[in-house]
Amino acid sequence: MSNFKSSCASRIFGVFASKKFPSLIQNIINKMYVKLMKVDLSECLHVESYKSLNELFTRELKQPRNLNSNSNEFISPCDAFISECGSIKEQKALQIKGHFYRVREILSYFISKKNKDKLIDGDFINFYLSPKDYHRYHVPIDMRVERAVHIPGKLYPVNFKWLNKIPELFIENERVVLECYTKDEKLFYMVFVGALNVGKMKFLFDENIQTNVSSSCEQFYRYNNLWLKKGDEMGRFEMGSTIVMFFEKDMVNLDCTKNKDISFTQKVAYQK
Repeated sequence: MSNFKSSCASRIFGVFASKKFPSLIQNIINKMYVKLMKVDLSECLHVESYKSLNELFTRELKQPRNLNSNSNEFISPCDAFISECGSIKEQKALQIKGHFYRVREILSYFISKKNKDKLIDGDFINFYLSPKDYHRYHVPIDMRVERAVHIPGKLYPVNFKWLNKIPELFIENERVVLECYTKDEKLFYMVFVGALNVGKMKFLFDENIQTNVSSSCEQFYRYNNLWLKKGDEMGRFEMGSTIVMFFEKDMVNLDCTKNKDISFTQKVAYQK
């Protein structure tokens, strides 16, 4: 699948998903999607409440989930499947069993060599959001966002078939990189990876970050004293995709297991 075809397919699907059909037709579309993808709406509004497929994708929770207030614990930023997690070895992380990607390459040239070096022998977690999942992402710990980088790229699917098929798929795909710091200035990164049919990746703290647009240039954003609170909503995917987190060396002990489902608010690591 070429970059042009995947981008066009995603934009066309985005138009369809955003269209508000007459209520009878829209209800049929929504119910078919819920049944086909086995979507759990127990924490959300009734299926007939959504006026477009995109509203269903980006649904809110009716009630906030209970949040662990331990300031040293990282929570999962999303509902997802942990496809891989562990140590960064030889400056590489697992994309899926037997397939690695280069951590330096996924982060962009806007990220300094000094900070990239801090990740040597650090840790990583890959969160895969499937089409059935709650698509909003949240702040995993009280943190300061220093910078964001939008990196245009392809929009390959990010399911297991394509992760096995495309070497370093995460590096090929469009992504947004956030450089983050804890209250004691420990460094970690959050990388939001685009995918086929992801119409947009939205970030509430900066509406200037625009994804899935016809641009080949990386965009860099710097912030002054931008603090985000643990558990707060950060943004959303407009379809399933992947979030990767990287932690500097000796920063955390991971408390998660690969090949397991995880929910937003569940603990994934704690700071040493």
